[in-house]
Amino acid sequence: MINLNRYKVLTFDCYGTLIDWESGILAALKPLLSTYGHNLNDEHILQLYAEFEAEIQKGEYITYKEVLRRVAQKFSEYFGFTLASQELYSLADSIKYWSPFPDTVEALKSLKQNFKLAIISNVDDNLFAFSAQHLKVEFDWIITAEQVKSYKPSLNNFRVAIERIDLPLDQILHVACSIYHDIVPAQSLGISTLWVNRRAGKEGIGANLPVVAQPDLEVPDLHTLAVLTTRAGDEG
Repeated sequence: MINLNRYKVLTFDCYGTLIDWESGILAALKPLLSTYGHNLNDEHILQLYAEFEAEIQKGEYITYKEVLRRVAQKFSEYFGFTLASQELYSLADSIKYWSPFPDTVEALKSLKQNFKLAIISNVDDNLFAFSAQHLKVEFDWIITAEQVKSYKPSLNNFRVAIERIDLPLDQILHVACSIYHDIVPAQSLGISTLWVNRRAGKEGIGANLPVVAQPDLEVPDLHTLAVLTTRAGDEG
């Protein structure tokens, strides 16, 4: 167990950690694929999504809206059908409706009492603005892919966050659901990591590429983190 009292800042991945992006992805893509006669199971859709998105994000920087347009296009090319222009943007347009996990908002409110909070997210500023309304907590720093012109797992996103936060690394704890996008790069820079294993008890790895790492701490949800930090504060 790590000493949670030593941290002053919690940095968060947003989509998958705070926002239920897999439900959002499936709600957008399942009916789209079904329209063209492809009724895939959830795991197959999420696996393809992870592969397509990662491939696109490794290239020259483009906005996340464009990333998602190209993801939709890759689905259509993979299964051999053509999407209309409006359909190509349906995935990106759906982000405004993606909801937080049931425990997210109350946990953030609790954590805000003892920590400064930051977002490090692979998203555009205007798209995150929709999610920020759902999260209902004011973050002290917001670092988006649009601002830094790169996508996690690029170390650039974390280096910019470290520079802006301007505190010793041992006072920062990065909280994320993705080993691939977050835990591995954060650890490589000496940042402590907490893995929110949102898929505990589920089959497959969802919308993430398979990599292996050992986070400093693992919890199943943010409620557990909030309880642990409250307990650490009472004991410390």
